[in-house]
Amino acid sequence: MVENNYIDFEIPSNILDEIQNNIEDIINNFDIPDANKIDVINKINFMYSHTKQMSVRDPLTKLFNRRHFEEEFEREYKRAKRYKSDLSLAVIDIDFFKKINDTYGHSCGDYVLKEIAYIMNKNFRQTDNIFRYGGEEFIVILTETPSQTAQVPLERLRKKIENNNFRFDNKDLKVTISIGVTSDTSFENAWEMFDDADKALYKAKENGRNRINTRE
Repeated sequence: MVENNYIDFEIPSNILDEIQNNIEDIINNFDIPDANKIDVINKINFMYSHTKQMSVRDPLTKLFNRRHFEEEFEREYKRAKRYKSDLSLAVIDIDFFKKINDTYGHSCGDYVLKEIAYIMNKNFRQTDNIFRYGGEEFIVILTETPSQTAQVPLERLRKKIENNNFRFDNKDLKVTISIGVTSDTSFENAWEMFDDADKALYKAKENGRNRINTRE
């Protein structure tokens, strides 16, 4: 219970940065021996780095979290608009994930989420950003990537997950994903582009799941 409360408590990145920028002044005003101040500063710097990472990471999958996605996507969309560069956005959903939880339990669901996160990390470029948006939904921002190019790693991911040997508690699981992707940056803001990718995802589900639907 204590652990969950700690995870749910989030310090905004700008406050963390402000504390970090002023840490030496803060410590120098403490009534402690000067010889110990450097050690205290080093320990706080370590804690800052750790807390900073926790504030942008999903605790289960270790992927970037939804809050970080919102910040990063807004920035990348504005950059693509300004420089007229390519940008693709993919929204990914695990097919029938509720059935996995209901049939095998939430521990199995957690295993599937972590395994898919691992596969995703191995599948994309370092310049692509991967996020757990919430529940069984993931998002990938593919920078400098037009629609046709984006479909290559996304289709590769779809096949890898379809063919992966998911095994939990001596039971083999069949897991697939549906993907909606858009490369249209003509919208007025980033969230209209996000809605476009989300519509593509629902179209992929309507067409039978385990597939990619693209909007250009």
